[in-house]
Amino acid sequence: MGSIAKKGFQQYLIQLQRHPLRTKALTAGVLSAISDIASQKLTGIQKLQLRRLALKVLFGVAYLGPFGHFLHLILDKIFKGKKDNKTVAKKVLVEQLTSSPWNNLFFMLYYGLVVEGRSWMQVKSKIRKDFPTVQYTAWTFWPVLGWINHQYVPLQFRVIFQSLVGFCWGIFLNLQARSVKLPKAK
Repeated sequence: MGSIAKKGFQQYLIQLQRHPLRTKALTAGVLSAISDIASQKLTGIQKLQLRRLALKVLFGVAYLGPFGHFLHLILDKIFKGKKDNKTVAKKVLVEQLTSSPWNNLFFMLYYGLVVEGRSWMQVKSKIRKDFPTVQYTAWTFWPVLGWINHQYVPLQFRVIFQSLVGFCWGIFLNLQARSVKLPKAK
């Protein structure tokens, strides 16, 4: 069994090298799917909501993977691939002041308007109410992981690292973004 996993991982690395954008996008989509399945189960949803799941996969494939791919390329270009503490701190700061609020806001918009099909006014109200808490939580959670990512993770693996951590963050966002609190399962 170990050799099958090893061969699969080797094939994944080959795909990552040959087709980095596609591989990162698909990885983000798969991890978004797993995160959403876990979120649905944690909130007591008995029957898997396939439309919601497909829309979350679409978000991962079409947005999260490509956005992360280009963000890290741009940051590495701006900071010339340096990994000294001062440069890593600047990368984390730029990331936290730009892409972090944008990603959280964009997710809340997408989730409310597209996934749940709520009106603009409902989504706007939900964002006004919950975005500060979501962003504050992001700023207590992501900077340390951003530091690890920029300091120790090679460029080609940064989106994958973020996607893996994002699995847990996605569960948190799903729980924050949903409009209806479901009763606890008995």
